[in-house]
Amino acid sequence: MFNRLCIIGVGLIGGSIAKAVRQQNLCKSIVGYGRQQDLKNLQAAKHLAVIDEYYLNAEQALGNADCVVIATPVGAIGDIFALLKPFWSKSVVYTDVGSTKGNVVAAAKRIFAAVPDNLVLTHPIAGAEQSGVEACTADLFLNKRLIVTPVANTNPETVQKVQRFWEQLGSVVSLMSVGRHDSVLAATSHLPHILAFSLVNMLGHKDEHNDIFKYAAGGFRDFTRIASSDPTMWRDICSANKNEIIPLIQQLKEELDNIQQTLKNDNNQQLFETFSYARNARQRFLDQFENPMSKSLTFTIQPGGKLQGEARVPGDKSISHRSIMLGSLTEGVTHVKGFLEAEDALATLQAFRDMGVEIEGPVNGELTIHGVGKHGLKAPKNDLYLGNSGTSMRLLSGLLAGQSFNSVLTGDTSLSGRPMKRVTEPLAAMGANIKATAQGTAPLHITGTAGRLTGIDYAMPMASAQVKSCLLLAGMYAQGVTSVTEPAPTRDHTERMLSGFAYPVKKQGNKVSISAEGILKAVDIDVPGDISSAAFFLVGASIAPGSDLLLKHVGINPTRTGVIDILRLMGANIKVLNERIVGGEPVADLHVLHSALKGIDIPEALVPLAIDEFPVLFVAAACAEGQTRLSGAEELRVKESDRIQVMAEGLQVVGIKAQPTRDGMIIQGGSIGGGIVTSHGDHRIAMAFSIAGLRAAAPITILDCENVNTSFPEFKDLVKQLGLDLVCETC
Repeated sequence: MFNRLCIIGVGLIGGSIAKAVRQQNLCKSIVGYGRQQDLKNLQAAKHLAVIDEYYLNAEQALGNADCVVIATPVGAIGDIFALLKPFWSKSVVYTDVGSTKGNVVAAAKRIFAAVPDNLVLTHPIAGAEQSGVEACTADLFLNKRLIVTPVANTNPETVQKVQRFWEQLGSVVSLMSVGRHDSVLAATSHLPHILAFSLVNMLGHKDEHNDIFKYAAGGFRDFTRIASSDPTMWRDICSANKNEIIPLIQQLKEELDNIQQTLKNDNNQQLFETFSYARNARQRFLDQFENPMSKSLTFTIQPGGKLQGEARVPGDKSISHRSIMLGSLTEGVTHVKGFLEAEDALATLQAFRDMGVEIEGPVNGELTIHGVGKHGLKAPKNDLYLGNSGTSMRLLSGLLAGQSFNSVLTGDTSLSGRPMKRVTEPLAAMGANIKATAQGTAPLHITGTAGRLTGIDYAMPMASAQVKSCLLLAGMYAQGVTSVTEPAPTRDHTERMLSGFAYPVKKQGNKVSISAEGILKAVDIDVPGDISSAAFFLVGASIAPGSDLLLKHVGINPTRTGVIDILRLMGANIKVLNERIVGGEPVADLHVLHSALKGIDIPEALVPLAIDEFPVLFVAAACAEGQTRLSGAEELRVKESDRIQVMAEGLQVVGIKAQPTRDGMIIQGGSIGGGIVTSHGDHRIAMAFSIAGLRAAAPITILDCENVNTSFPEFKDLVKQLGLDLVCETC
């Protein structure tokens, strides 16, 4: 990219740039510049072959250079600009690596009158505790974020060249304004360094400091690691960005004061909620914003095997969601057993904690919910983050539309791309003030309209339990009666649980109605096993010769048993044993033996009753003799992924003829081979292709499997225990 690179300040960052540039062969020669006091460091840099030559004279160093990188402490930036001014050339690319940008802009304006258009300000979010050229490495910037902060007059072509330069060094490049950069870095970098320095300074001056450091464990070392950083550099950074840092210090003092008062008052619940919110917030930031190149979960399935034994799959996700929502609105205390401790359900749990509900647990699937009554929720201090859970977002939008406070519902990248107009439009017809993006997606901004919602009679254009449940929850806060008519039966967990909590719900044929006249009374809930999770094992045992499997305590709600009906139509040997009613929900044990399957035309009446199970049903169809045809399932295209397209592509990879249609798929049964498929971050796709390994002729590798944890974190271990040869790798 360049003929001669001149680095001013050959320390950790400057030296690592030089090493990475040399490794990637991005220029012909690299020279360093420094002052007389930098001589030993420059000599070391040349000795280590970090640079080809060094100079103490600026004119010599800059001669013939077509790229200059300023890698000095930010406090020296004004002096460097003054040094460069006599030799500044329009044909040279200039860039910096400073941790603050406002002071760099100010210094450039002071020296040059305006920021030169060939000066591109950058900041690599990378470093180490140790400083100096001896600590530099060629991979310091690999998979690390790099922020470019152009100003109004920066040359776009120069920006693009600098961006390509950093991308060649392995960085993930983002563009940001100068002010936004300094604000973000004050919170994420500068304040944490101040905290680490301050804590060690405080403890180091205590009389017993020897014992304190002697018995410090890993947590102390992790937290204070950055206090080993260069104090001169951090003095300059903090001084340069003080206007952004000082307000953050004040906010932190207020937060510490609140915790101090919480401890004085023995308010353990408030302490728990603070810590719980912080833990979950940190995890979702890691999940959502960590460089996707840094972590990836891959399943590799060896061919063959069979499923044998007994198992109980995790609690039903739909019922787990609703137990939190309705239990929080009761008058009294609700005890829950069998709660699904997966990310989606935990997102709902955290949302209600954020709205002031005291919830103990979960511990081994058990919860205690201290209901606040139908009108007892409190305004959340922050946006309600719902991760990957469409159920949480759509149901909560209805519940929150009738509250007295405002709220914002957000989610991860996948959830933020899913359609929400199907709930926002009928809610608006009820008088709700709810706004989505121009594309009709999250985040959802909800303005409280307590007492101003009006019941409607809504005929759903498409069968959806989430839309029905959303409107029923809104109807609990609306004037008059809210009725929802569905074109085909969908899961009725909301209606059943409302009745279980003694809230009046009226059902006539395919219409269900509700009003604001009622209260919820606390009950105990035993969540049955999720039939959507059981579906993977039902299919697996059906397709794998020699399989003999008993799944215990599975929910067999008639609005959810489409997967059993479809498999039986295909010839599956599934027996329903020990049927009983638990907490208003029908439950049974399911005994499955291997049997030869045949292709069928799936009845459209069964589609809404098995909508979440189709990824693994497509695997069953791939193993069946003859053709299987699905239609009337267009909703599959707007799930966590376009499940029709993604499954068709994956089946084609492993050798199955699968033709996607607008609202379904045509699958010709055959022999499953091996191959590499991607789940596109969809948990059900990942698990479905895992099950396909039972009939594969060669290994199947499934990429992007992290989201299995959203619904079934135990899947990997349980399926291996029952007989599938699955290896999980993080890379």
